[in-house]
Amino acid sequence: MAGIISYGAYIPRYRINRNTIFNAIGFMGTFPSPGEKAVANWNEDSITMAVAAGLDCLAGQNRKRVAGLNFATTTQPYMVRQNSAIAAAGLDLPDGITTADFVGCTKSGTTALISALDATNKDKEGNIMICAAECRAGKPGGAQEHLYGDAAAAILVGNENVISTFEGSYSVSYDFPDRWRSVGEKFEHAWEERFIRDEGYTKIIPEAISGLLKKYNLNIKEFSKIIYPCLYPREHINITKKLGADPLQIQPSILATIGDPGSASPLIMLVAALEDAKPGDKILVASFGSGSDALFFTVTNKIEKPKNCKGFKKSVASKKELTSYEKYLAFRNILPVEVGIRGEEMPFTQLSTLWRDRKMILSLHGSRCKMCGTPQYPPQRVCVNPDCSAIDEMEDYTFYDKKATVFTYTGDNLAPSIDPPAIYGIIDFEDGGRFWFDFTDCDLDQLKVGIPVQMTFRRKALDEARGQHVYFWYAMPTSG
Repeated sequence: MAGIISYGAYIPRYRINRNTIFNAIGFMGTFPSPGEKAVANWNEDSITMAVAAGLDCLAGQNRKRVAGLNFATTTQPYMVRQNSAIAAAGLDLPDGITTADFVGCTKSGTTALISALDATNKDKEGNIMICAAECRAGKPGGAQEHLYGDAAAAILVGNENVISTFEGSYSVSYDFPDRWRSVGEKFEHAWEERFIRDEGYTKIIPEAISGLLKKYNLNIKEFSKIIYPCLYPREHINITKKLGADPLQIQPSILATIGDPGSASPLIMLVAALEDAKPGDKILVASFGSGSDALFFTVTNKIEKPKNCKGFKKSVASKKELTSYEKYLAFRNILPVEVGIRGEEMPFTQLSTLWRDRKMILSLHGSRCKMCGTPQYPPQRVCVNPDCSAIDEMEDYTFYDKKATVFTYTGDNLAPSIDPPAIYGIIDFEDGGRFWFDFTDCDLDQLKVGIPVQMTFRRKALDEARGQHVYFWYAMPTSG
């Protein structure tokens, strides 16, 4: 029976307290909600976060079994160029898979999940991954700036080694005019808050959940966890009462710790629920946005198998406060900043070269000598081992999943950077191979020669003049 095989989550390192936003721009009259929200680094977007969550989900899984990738977001970097195909390359998934973008509304995460589960039920061969990620920018001084958070979730579904079986779903679809953003616009528009609350969340989510209960002859009390997003804490409680559920059944909101990550919100909450689930638990998850999807799962005894991933709890706990509102605006490219004369020219991305070397660039593939076993990045024809020097005796070798340590590093205040100094250096991979990379999600005084790092997929540059997002791999300390 089809169901969830594995899960993963990614929450960016930075958090900004909502009072920091209020202290900077509170004169506009928008009062903050309690807590903080997650903020993507300047070199992150919905694709990079989807890859990070996907890598977490794939820990211990066989990539060759993945037959498809569904990517859900409302903040896709490309309008024309398939975003899921870029994410698939970053995840090093097989070439012969089906990729699809689910965009346009915040229920797209659950819709992508339903589509994957339906496909898995029809085709028993292969697994399908769903990645949902958001990196939404709120207009300074608006409520969305306080509410929206950046995060990603990944779910792997299939028919074998299922930790939670898919029992069914029910959907409603409406052109509900709560929020919208046209092509070319950076910020969303929103209609009146009371209308969104009373006509949207209060009615549409209960309709979808009630429809699911009626369709499968279920009682709300049967569920161990009930998951649904809501931007209004008081209304979140009222929906619970309207459903006739016990408050203890409701999965805690993530608004105060992460914010609202749109299409990723119900899937992140689902990951959090699975981390605490026990065999036999029934889980109901619903979404909101142009209607609602409601799905329910039954947890199997395979949930007790140790999960080798970071998941939700560890991602929430691993954080650093972003104390500068101005830096937050610079990360979002809302506040233009001077990066120096060296940053004024953007080299043109050679797309033909990118295509030929896509495995090397997007999937971080190198080579390993079949004669002596020496790996090297980038891939070489001649073995770099002076005692071997074999020619054209190479096999494909992946570096993104290898542990590494810092060999040398430097902080460069002259190099153009949104978050100076630019930090880069050379790392040594545990089984051999040495190359230079930029460092990210760290401070200069945090780095030391010999500390462990891991590879993370990031946006190397944004060429706005040509509409190109350039992706590559960075080195990131594994602690701190």
